[in-house]
Amino acid sequence: MSLAETVYRLTTRFPKDEVYGMTSQIRRAAVSIAANIAEGHGRENSGSFVQFLRMSQGSLKELETHLVLAQRVHLAAGKDIEPLMQTCDELGRMLRSLIRSIQRRQSDDRT
Repeated sequence: MSLAETVYRLTTRFPKDEVYGMTSQIRRAAVSIAANIAEGHGRENSGSFVQFLRMSQGSLKELETHLVLAQRVHLAAGKDIEPLMQTCDELGRMLRSLIRSIQRRQSDDRT
């Protein structure tokens, strides 16, 4: 959630003509990360949870792509994007670890 909050604060500084472009895309990707984690957890089924965690990973990669583009087209400064990219990297590692952990537990339950 804090990543999405930071993204919202960053995108308030984007030009108004980007409100339906990059601003919207970046915000939706950031919100989708947390929303997919929550939805998957709410399914109370580890297979579904893993599927939603993978969707979160996809949204995370989408967010990273939009952030890099925002920097390249000068909508945001590198000093503002870099901490977000570090957070994305850290979150990506946590998602991968959680997926592996759930899959190991599923495998152990089958044996």
